[in-house]
Amino acid sequence: MKGIISVIGKDNIGIIAEVCGFLSKNEINILEISQHIVGGYFNMTMIVDISNVDNRFSQVIEGIQKVGQKIGVEIKLQRADIFDSMHRI
Repeated sequence: MKGIISVIGKDNIGIIAEVCGFLSKNEINILEISQHIVGGYFNMTMIVDISNVDNRFSQVIEGIQKVGQKIGVEIKLQRADIFDSMHRI
């Protein structure tokens, strides 16, 4: 099962390290990653494997949002199938 993570906010040292540390602790593997910094703003999108977190998905969402609050960015995680359904034309 795949998930989509988006990270947006003012660029700062350690954003990727904090996010990746959280993912590792929660047995979430990064499949693809893209990040850009434009005008001092950080934008990262990840496709991740969330197969190992099925029964605690809502806890992982809360946890990754807390990481975002700690480092001053907005982080969203949603299942790829729901993301695809929302963006289907």
